[in-house]
Amino acid sequence: MTTKTAESVADLFEQAITLARDGDKASPRGLPTREALGVTLRLTRPRARLLLPAAGGGRVLNTAFAAAECVWILSGSNDPWIYDYNARMRQYTDEGVLRGAYGPRMRSWRGEVDQLAHVVELLRRDPDSRQAVIQLYDPQADAPGHKDIPCTLGWRFQLRQGRLHMATTMRSQDVWTGLPYDLFTFTVLHELVAGWLGVELGEYRHHVDSLHLYETDLDLADAALGKVASPEMDSLATPWSGFDAMLDRVSGFEPTVHPAWDSFTAVMAGYRCWKEGRYDKARTFAALATGPMRQGLEAWFEELEQRRHRGTQSATAGAVTR
Repeated sequence: MTTKTAESVADLFEQAITLARDGDKASPRGLPTREALGVTLRLTRPRARLLLPAAGGGRVLNTAFAAAECVWILSGSNDPWIYDYNARMRQYTDEGVLRGAYGPRMRSWRGEVDQLAHVVELLRRDPDSRQAVIQLYDPQADAPGHKDIPCTLGWRFQLRQGRLHMATTMRSQDVWTGLPYDLFTFTVLHELVAGWLGVELGEYRHHVDSLHLYETDLDLADAALGKVASPEMDSLATPWSGFDAMLDRVSGFEPTVHPAWDSFTAVMAGYRCWKEGRYDKARTFAALATGPMRQGLEAWFEELEQRRHRGTQSATAGAVTR
């Protein structure tokens, strides 16, 4: 078992890259990877969660997708609106549905149990409980086989000495593509539960059976080292009462009267405008976001602008050669 500890997601991300890059070769489904087995990533400041590019390079996240996926999961949804933020997710669907979506399993297990509400109520009743568990992997649903098998097995919460700690267990974690988004959503969940219990935010632990990098991403990952940052985000704490209604307002691009959650609304709405070609309106929405969320969306817009420019250049070159 290997343990890496950091104060921010940026530092943890770099340590994970190095660990996986120097790991052993494995090729599940015929796809070459470098892999480290049995890894724990410890994050001591869970609000330092959003990975941003720095020093003229680094990993550029689709911040709007990070926000949208977080809202989508927390609300218990498997609705297809999430594909508007990441169309690649469609390749993992069966008949248009992500069968392994975390949200329904957390908020409505087998259509009956809101595991999130249960965890909050349990820890209010018995703060020292060891039973505050949210289970995501479902053998009955997943063993028959479909395209989307949850990489996350479950989450656990421990309240000790007035601080809420959270632990995640992953059967599989792709460092380059998945880790930054997973750490973002999972630490938001961590912060919310701490707020609902009225306790301090403790340590976040990310236990991974297979921490890996696809060999196609090795050069990109190496180039990102030393070029990422994760400033601490504003508090997202909000009352449990009305929480689901607030998430509905965020996904509907309506104000929430909560500045940090309104930043989620702004980045999600801004990206939708960008996709529709309304670039000035998109940047107007970006300006309504604050802190790291605004920085992240502006960096993503810059990345998209560069891709658009490269695409125009390629099309022009192609026209000339023909």
